[in-house]
Amino acid sequence: MSFGRELKRRIRGLIAPVLFLAITGYFCWNAVQGPHGLKSAAVQQSMLTQAEADLTTAQAEQTAWQLRVRALENDHLDRDALDERARAMLNLANPRDIIVQYGPNDRLF
Repeated sequence: MSFGRELKRRIRGLIAPVLFLAITGYFCWNAVQGPHGLKSAAVQQSMLTQAEADLTTAQAEQTAWQLRVRALENDHLDRDALDERARAMLNLANPRDIIVQYGPNDRLF
């Protein structure tokens, strides 16, 4: 009879520590693996870095297009830009023309 009582007493004594240890483990797991945990923060940081790089590229492209459009405006007409657009639209080229290929990072104007 005393063995059964001793077993019940020890089991009751272990319930609270095991329960609190399980809760602590759950919160620790969520701190690392959860939707707002450390791994998720690292993924979001890399996505932010990629988005900032994409923004910089888009702003550079926008600036290049703004320069090209500004060269064709009525109040400031650039003859070279106008000639380039006319030849591109008419699909014409002079055999004596020298064609210079621009790289993606070269400024046009």
